[in-house]
Amino acid sequence: MSAATTRSRTPDRLCAEAVDLARAAAEEAAAPGVVGEHAGLVSEGDRVVTHFFECKELGYRGWRWAVTVARASRAKIVTLDEVVLLPGPDALLAPEWVPWSERLRPGDMGPGDLLPTDAEDLRLEPGYSGEDEPPPASPVSEEMAELVEAEDAEVTEGTPAHLPVVPSRGTIASVAEELGMRRARVLSRYGLHIAADRWEEAYGAKTPMAQAAPAACVSCGFLQPIGGSLGQAFGVCANEFSPADGHVVSLAYGCGGHSEAAVMPKPPVPPPPVIDETRVDPFPLRPSADSGSVSVLPDEDAAELGHS
Repeated sequence: MSAATTRSRTPDRLCAEAVDLARAAAEEAAAPGVVGEHAGLVSEGDRVVTHFFECKELGYRGWRWAVTVARASRAKIVTLDEVVLLPGPDALLAPEWVPWSERLRPGDMGPGDLLPTDAEDLRLEPGYSGEDEPPPASPVSEEMAELVEAEDAEVTEGTPAHLPVVPSRGTIASVAEELGMRRARVLSRYGLHIAADRWEEAYGAKTPMAQAAPAACVSCGFLQPIGGSLGQAFGVCANEFSPADGHVVSLAYGCGGHSEAAVMPKPPVPPPPVIDETRVDPFPLRPSADSGSVSVLPDEDAAELGHS
């Protein structure tokens, strides 16, 4: 170990004794009453020492006022270098900075918000660009392009998004239109996988609702199929009383709103009335004399009783 290194690690005596000078500088830079006790010192080099003072400022637990003092060679006067507030070993620090693109979560966007998509987003891959040679990752393969060329098909100039009308049948643009690839970029295999994982976690077979369901969505009449490769495992729920209404659900998902889970029985229909048209039932216009609870008396008997 060299002599210079030894001197740099050994605190200078005059600088180490300048505690009052360092405290006065810290109190001048800080608010009154927030500079605490002396918490040690460290040698920064030849004749350069940093003094630490506890910080009593609210919200700065574990922070320290660091005051650096120094003196020139062969000088007897210690001068002030700088004053700064630094975190200590057990200081309360803010969480590590996370870029906005990594902080954003589903549901954070509101009306009027714009979410830019990275040009190198792994969830997307180039679609059909309208050029003679499709991109390497495009679903429109070179074999398909050669097949179309063999049939004397015309390749439409410009990107399909700027075409004024629907591409004519037989062009590469019409094939891309039929495959749903008439866009600048489409979902990549990675984008399809993470979307499927996300939907499976929200409305999949392992959810509590699906575990208690009487049947799966694959046999439900309210399931609306979707196109593309994801249509083999997912669909859209169209039951307004289901908790998954309007959401993409796994075919293995299920809920109590299954169309065939509890079919209401039809009410019994009474048989039609039977009318016998071959028989006549007499209905007298007046009741018979002996139909009442009081017997009918002759006129003279009624006169004796005082009835008129």
